[in-house]
Amino acid sequence: MKEFAASVVKEFRHIFRDKRTILITMAMPVVQIILFGFAVSTEVNDVRVAFCGDMSDPAVRSVVDRIDNNGYLRIVRRLSDPGEITGVFRRDEADAAVCFGRNFGGNLAPSGHAQIRIIGDGSDPNTARMITGYIKGVIQDEQGDAEVSFTGERKAVMSPVVQLMYNPAMKSSYNFVPGVMGLILMLICTMMTAVSIVREKETGTLELLLVSPVRPLWIMLSKMMPYLFLSAVNFTTILLLAHYVMKVPVNGSLFLLCVAALDFVVTSLALGLLISVISPNQKTALLICGMGLTMPTMIFSGIIFPCESMPRVLQWFSDIIPAKWFIIIVKKIMIQGTGLASAAREMLILTGMAALLLAVSIKSFRTRLQ
Repeated sequence: MKEFAASVVKEFRHIFRDKRTILITMAMPVVQIILFGFAVSTEVNDVRVAFCGDMSDPAVRSVVDRIDNNGYLRIVRRLSDPGEITGVFRRDEADAAVCFGRNFGGNLAPSGHAQIRIIGDGSDPNTARMITGYIKGVIQDEQGDAEVSFTGERKAVMSPVVQLMYNPAMKSSYNFVPGVMGLILMLICTMMTAVSIVREKETGTLELLLVSPVRPLWIMLSKMMPYLFLSAVNFTTILLLAHYVMKVPVNGSLFLLCVAALDFVVTSLALGLLISVISPNQKTALLICGMGLTMPTMIFSGIIFPCESMPRVLQWFSDIIPAKWFIIIVKKIMIQGTGLASAAREMLILTGMAALLLAVSIKSFRTRLQ
């Protein structure tokens, strides 16, 4: 019994001597619970709605005002022609569009049948369902008021017709595949590189690198190269499965998609190298990757819940998740079929992240060499 007690005491001492392990095992779960408690939400807030209709028509103005006064919706712009909707979605200027038929008010009163077309961005089917549901609810409320205001025996009818661009069949794979692609690439790339330098420390071969004439920059890059090749194989496999098995189209440039994937993979590898440099052992590196990256990537990258529905502070936090920007790029290129101009902002952000992470990793590595 004494030996068992001594062994327990020894294990506690090992744990409490490692401040990093204490921080990971005690503080990180608390932080994750607080963050995820605010971030996990099925609501969609601040939905940007564009509309196409005649504002001189009182019935159109009434519906538009009711949409704009809703707590979840806001009117961002008026379109002169329904053909502008595609461009508005591709430039990410609106989340949905509402098109009113010609002579909308005349067809409505007092006992007519007026048609409204609700158009959502089906590249994210879960969010599109909620947004179109919100707008349909507002229109049904407006219809109820219109029925009370008319005195004929027949009731005025507004018929909202829902249309989802890019994904008319509402296939969930259109939303799930880009998210899983980003999650898998980030976790695999990061975990593989996170143990590279730590393994050198634990096996005692780091001294051989220290006395070699190779500069720290080339040491870091040489460790990235094998994983970069494996990541390219992983991306190719995932893309083939997504296209031929899950039937997700590649509407945009395949070359541009590969360039974006390369940008994201380099960012993930640089993050893994940084974790490897600052971690004292392989267990700590894997804990950081598992607890510090897996759940935040799933929650804050938009795979499950839209980032727009989170509080503003957590939206800022989601901006530092590389997978968020890669998923946006994949949706734009694969599903919406946009070009470089549409995805340039996200690609520049990923490039900046890669440069920053690599620079910090090299600086930290040099500090440990001294």
